[in-house]
Amino acid sequence: MLAMSFYTNLKSLFVDIPFINFLLLISLSSLPLRALSNRLDPSHLPNNFLFGTASSAYQYEGAYLSDGKGLSDWDVLTHRTPEKIKDGSNGDIAVDQYHHYQEDIDLMEAINVNSYRFSISWARVLPKGRFGEINYGGISYYNRLINALLLKGIQPFVTLSHFDLPEEIVYRYGSWLSPESQEDFIYLADLCFKSFGDRVKYWTTFNEPDNLVTYGYRRGEAPPFRCSKPFGNCSEGDSEKEPYVAAHNIILSHAAAVYIYRTKYQAEQGGKIGIVMHCDWYEPISNSMADKKATERARSFTNNWFLDPIIFGEYPPIMQKILGNILPEFSSNDKEKLKSGLDFIGINYYTSYYVKDCIYSKCEPGPWITRTEGLFEQSALKDGVPIGKPTSIDWQYVYPQGIEKIVTYVKNRYNNTPIFITENGYGELDKPNNTEEQYLNDFNRKNYMVGHLDSLLEAIRKGADVRGYFVWSLLDNFEWLQGYTVRFGLYHVDYATLKRTPRLSASWYKEFIAKHKTETYQE
Repeated sequence: MLAMSFYTNLKSLFVDIPFINFLLLISLSSLPLRALSNRLDPSHLPNNFLFGTASSAYQYEGAYLSDGKGLSDWDVLTHRTPEKIKDGSNGDIAVDQYHHYQEDIDLMEAINVNSYRFSISWARVLPKGRFGEINYGGISYYNRLINALLLKGIQPFVTLSHFDLPEEIVYRYGSWLSPESQEDFIYLADLCFKSFGDRVKYWTTFNEPDNLVTYGYRRGEAPPFRCSKPFGNCSEGDSEKEPYVAAHNIILSHAAAVYIYRTKYQAEQGGKIGIVMHCDWYEPISNSMADKKATERARSFTNNWFLDPIIFGEYPPIMQKILGNILPEFSSNDKEKLKSGLDFIGINYYTSYYVKDCIYSKCEPGPWITRTEGLFEQSALKDGVPIGKPTSIDWQYVYPQGIEKIVTYVKNRYNNTPIFITENGYGELDKPNNTEEQYLNDFNRKNYMVGHLDSLLEAIRKGADVRGYFVWSLLDNFEWLQGYTVRFGLYHVDYATLKRTPRLSASWYKEFIAKHKTETYQE
C-alpha cells in the first residue's frame, strides 16, 4: 500500500518537474525509505562543514606556456613521449579553466558548494623554481581566481604541489631525490603564503605523495619514470631505495613548509595547513593472524609511511624493522621541524582491496609482494567475488563501507586529528557513441555518492572529526596517464567545444547540500 501510494504521488508530480529530476526521484525511490531518510539527515554534520569539488592545475588549467608559465615535467612528458598517455593527449588545453574560471565558479555556485579545492601550477608562478624570476602573470591569475571564488562565498582550498613541478628542477638535480628539493618547495610555499594567504584559509602541502613516489620511483609508470627490474623497465633508477629517498625529502619539505607557515604567517592569516593522502581501505582476505598482520603492513607501507613521521616524528616501527638501513633516518634537527605536524589530514578515497600475507604464503608475482614493498598481496577478489560492485575502471570497486572504515582508522591512529575527504568520486570510461541522455543520466555516479556520503555520516555520528567533503570532480578532465578516456565530472565536458553540461549527479549533490543547510565558512 505504501509503495502504491508513493508511485501514485510521484506520477502526479511528473508534469511539474524537469525530466532529469523525475529520473532522480525514480532512482531514489528504489532505496528503502528509512535508509533514504538517514542519508538526508543533516543533524550530525558540524557547523560550517565544507561541501566542495576538487581539481588540480595540470588537469584543468590548460593555457600551456601562457603569460610567462614555464615547462612542467608533465608538459615535457606529454610532448616528448605522448605514447605514455593512453590516448596520446596532453594538458595543453585540458578544460581551459585558465580562461573559463568565472564560468566554472558560476557552475559551483549553481550547485551550492561552499569550497573549491585546486592546486597551484608550480611552473606557472616559478617557471624555473628558485633559479629564476617570479612570474607575476601566474600570481595574477591565482589572485583573480581566489577573489572570484570569495565573491561567490566559496572558500579556496589550495594544494601547493599536485604532482606537476617545474622541469627546471628535474633537470638541475633530479627533483625529489635531492635534498635541494626541500629548498625549492620552501621557496614555493613562502611565495604562496605571502601572495595568497590573506584570503586562503586552507592549505595542503602535497597531494598523494605515496602515489607520486610509488609510480614515479618504484614502478616507473609516471614522472620521472625511474625504476629497476623486476619492478619496471626504466633507463635508470633503483626501485628498492629511491622511493624512500624521495619520500624522505617530501616529508621534510612538508615539515619545513608547515614550520614557515606557523612561524611567519598563521597567527596573522588565521588559516590551517595539512597534507592529502591517497587512502585505499584494506581488509584481510582471511581471519588468519598472518593476513591481519599483512593488512596492517599494507597500511604502514602506504599512508602511515608519511603520516607517522609527520605526526609522531618517526617511520612506522614495522617499516623500520623490515627495511633496516634502506629507510633514511631523521636527524635531531629534522625531528624538531617535524614537531610542527599539521592541522588536518586530507583523505582521497575511491576503493578498497583485500590483503594477503606474502611472508608465510606464496604470492603471485606483482606489486607489493617484495620486502621493500611490505610483503603483501592486494586483490579486489576473494574466492572470485569482488569486494564491491565493479566499475568500467579496472581499479575501482564500489565499497562505500570503506570510507567509514578508513576515516575511523585514521581517527583512532592519529588522535582524531581533523579530517577532510579531499577526493571521492566515480569514474566511467568515455563512450563517444553514448547519447546525450546516456552521458548525462549518471545513475552510477549518483548512487556512488549516496552510499559514500551515508557511510561518511556514520563515521561522523561515531565521533570522527570530519570537516568537509570534496567530490572528484567538478568537470570531466585530463586524467593523467589515462588522458581523456575516463570521466569523473559532475558536469560533462565536450572536449571539442569545452561546453559544460550538468549531469544527474550535479543535481543530486545540489539537493543534498541544500538539505544539509551548510553555511558559508567564516573564520
